[in-house]
Amino acid sequence: GIRTVINNRPDGEGGPDQPTSDAIAAAARAAGMDYHYIPVISGQVTQAQVDAMASTVASAKTPVLAFCRSGARSTNLWAMGLQT
Repeated sequence: GIRTVINNRPDGEGGPDQPTSDAIAAAARAAGMDYHYIPVISGQVTQAQVDAMASTVASAKTPVLAFCRSGARSTNLWAMGLQT
C-alpha cells in the first residue's frame, strides 16, 4: 500500500468541509504512512515548491500518493521536479 502521502492542497481550499493538513497528517501517521505538506496555490507554483517536491519524492518511501484538489498541481510539481 501507500507508504508516503504528499499534500499539495492548501488548508482552506474547498471550504471548511475539507480536512486540514494536521488532520490528514494524523490519519496518515496513524496508518503508518509518512506525510509531507507542500501547499501550492493554483497558478502560483514557486521554484522552492518544485525543489521541495523533487526532494521529497526522491527520498520518499514508495509507493507515493501526491494530491491536490484536482491532481493537476501535484502532477505539474512532480513533472517540473524531474527537470531539475
